[in-house]
Amino acid sequence: MPKPYTLRPVAGGPTRPLDYRAALNEDQYRVVTEGDGAVLVLAGPGSGKTRTLIYRVAYLLEHGVPPSAILLVTFTVKAAREMLERVERLLQRYPEGLWGGTFHHIGNLILRQHATRLGFTPQFTILDEEDSVDMVAACLADLGLPAGRRLPQARVLSAMISLSTNTQRPLAKVAAELYPYFVDAVPIVERVSTRYAERKRRANAMDYDDLLHFWLQLAEQHPDAATQGARRLQYLLVDEYQDTNRLQFALIRAMGQGHGNILVVGDDAQAIYAFRGADVNNLLEFPQQFPNTKILRLEVNYRSTPEILNVANASIQHNDRQFPKILKATRPQGTRPAVVPLVDSRQQAMFVAQRTLELREEGTSLEQIAVLFRARYQAAELELELARRNVPYIIRGGVRFFEQAHIKDVLAHLKLLVNPHDELAWERALRLHEGIGQAYARRIWTQLAWTAHPLQMALGTVSETSLEVPPKALAGWRRFQATLHILQSSAAGQPGQVIADIVDQSYHTYVEGHFEDARDRLEDLAQLVTFANTYDSVETLLTDLSLREGFKGETLTGWTPPDEHLVLSTIHQAKGLEWSVVFPLGMSDGQFPHPKATEDTAALEEERRLFYVAVTRAKDELYFTYPLTRHASHAGEILMRSSPFLQELPETIVDLWSVRTSDDSF
Repeated sequence: MPKPYTLRPVAGGPTRPLDYRAALNEDQYRVVTEGDGAVLVLAGPGSGKTRTLIYRVAYLLEHGVPPSAILLVTFTVKAAREMLERVERLLQRYPEGLWGGTFHHIGNLILRQHATRLGFTPQFTILDEEDSVDMVAACLADLGLPAGRRLPQARVLSAMISLSTNTQRPLAKVAAELYPYFVDAVPIVERVSTRYAERKRRANAMDYDDLLHFWLQLAEQHPDAATQGARRLQYLLVDEYQDTNRLQFALIRAMGQGHGNILVVGDDAQAIYAFRGADVNNLLEFPQQFPNTKILRLEVNYRSTPEILNVANASIQHNDRQFPKILKATRPQGTRPAVVPLVDSRQQAMFVAQRTLELREEGTSLEQIAVLFRARYQAAELELELARRNVPYIIRGGVRFFEQAHIKDVLAHLKLLVNPHDELAWERALRLHEGIGQAYARRIWTQLAWTAHPLQMALGTVSETSLEVPPKALAGWRRFQATLHILQSSAAGQPGQVIADIVDQSYHTYVEGHFEDARDRLEDLAQLVTFANTYDSVETLLTDLSLREGFKGETLTGWTPPDEHLVLSTIHQAKGLEWSVVFPLGMSDGQFPHPKATEDTAALEEERRLFYVAVTRAKDELYFTYPLTRHASHAGEILMRSSPFLQELPETIVDLWSVRTSDDSF
């Protein structure tokens, strides 16, 4: 019997009229049917904004708008693919010619057709991130700068140039705000940026930012081409508008000229990506930028219990700059969110691990439970506790705390103190210094390997033949020797102090020059110092980390399915997702909000929005945990209190838990 195969029609409209009233709530119906002109849709979490956008597309098609006259823009490839697939399922056919995709995807399509107007050929190459970094490195080398000049490495330079392009701000301003330790290098950064642009043009290449930059240039200089004929585009629909940057805003404004039908969907209460260049003012000032704007709201929440929404509503009302909205629950009542103070980070980890296992026994799978945190370091203690209990977990969007490059770099130095014959540790530590690459590190180690006392030989404290170090690596080698001298003198002290010495001596500067997220990584290292001071020696610290980090969590004996795992994630990575149970971790004053945010109103409001996002990821249960004490290197034990965001909440909408440790617990 032949296998049946059906070809789908390519007509734009559905096979039968859709019942919009039956499919949508009243707020969604208004957006779908009243979406002409400039429209700002304020869509709360869990309010069905994607569904609303899909029905808006269907409504337009059903009312005679050609698919090629509609542009649907979102931020990620996954979201764009999902939207287009849902359009097809709803219509029971694919609307051939519909524009849909990310900003960069649409920009690429347009530029392929009109590249010659901008001095490129249609066959231009798109540089990925690594290609861009390599080309920036080549530009830096072209300048022939004197050795010893402190400059950001190519990856950091690339990030600075990218942020300048996307935020439409001068490089000097970007450096002053985010890279203050490189303000003196701005003239050189500007020269690199200019040379980078010239190299790309000579190579007939564009990076990801250029796809938007040149699209905007095309729109300004050749408006007939920028939209494949401005008269053809009639409706522009933009998702996640709160995450747009200034370059994307300029594109939206340019694409909307002529027809004026710009419908943007977003939520100022979920604007949390300023560090990436997103500008919440694009949303907050939309009515001023586009006169006669209609403001519609999606406030009915289908995700969370009323108790969880009470917390979200009570928190976000403390932001001054916002479009007020009240999330309304459709689900029945549940349990009130819990506020759980713990003695310290160790007990916090024990509580989360035990409560997670209890929830699983009660019927909630591990994959429906998430632990969220403001900063990566806050989960370090929990990772070790989960490994100790054989609980499998994944880090969403990243690697485990102790497997991160900057943590492994520092631990490599400690390994030299415990085992001076550790070849990998020597080579990793050596490569962190100027002029010492893979080949030179290998050459130096080869000379150290034959001696019985590699560390003493490196320090020059034994009478054996001195090392031969290549001239190019000599300055870096001497700095490495200085670090080794300090480590040797502090080795008998607390492990945390040894780590602090490594960072202070040389690694702090390395982090600033090599990582675009230097501040976050230095915070990780500061917390590593605190964590290490709970051990009595460097050796016991390294042994414990080696044994516990050896567990990868691929299987869990006796449990099915074998790939079940708990989710650990930063709140930024968790946006757009949901779980039955959520543990926001480290809700202490000084940890959340970030201490520097308290100095700036706009930054503090973004931190509160981050808190709001964490709360609204939960469907059924929510546990806020925080340690009451932490150990500081120079101050000993410090008493902690709950986050100001918890203190703002009415006591009647949360339950306060009291945790104790009994002889048979844990």
